Amino acid sequence: MANKKIGYLRSILLRDPAAKSRLEIALFYPGVHALFLYRISRFFYRIKLTFISHILTNLARFLTGIEIHPGARIGKRFFIDHGMGVVIGETSVIGDDVTMYHGVTLGSKLSKEKIRHPRIGNNVTLGANSTLLGCITIGDNSVIGVHSVVLKDVD
Repeated sequence: MANKKIGYLRSILLRDPAAKSRLEIALFYPGVHALFLYRISRFFYRIKLTFISHILTNLARFLTGIEIHPGARIGKRFFIDHGMGVVIGETSVIGDDVTMYHGVTLGSKLSKEKIRHPRIGNNVTLGANSTLLGCITIGDNSVIGVHSVVLKDVD
């Protein structure tokens, strides 16, 4: 996105040719609903009310099919298109203007390390059903193809 000052719903209108209006996006896009509940859940997680944060996380997963751990850090204008089956792990970091399609997993490789999940740069597109595992970095402006399994850094 060239203009970093555009609003969240407007950024989705620019990225999704199927979107007709901000109202349609706000009412019918599960990724928007999941992200809204994530932001509230993240607040409770940060003030150490983890029980409440996990209730909200599970509510979001039940309602949308999208699971975002409240410990994940997500940047501005993050867009989950369709979204069913998305999983974002606890230590994941997602930059600004990232577009993620359904079935994407940002997971760990069963490590005891403090940082176990991927770091996604700015303006990245994560194709449907791609799986990114471990403490890896996906650089700015990258495109991860559909059904990819990524285990190493991408510049």
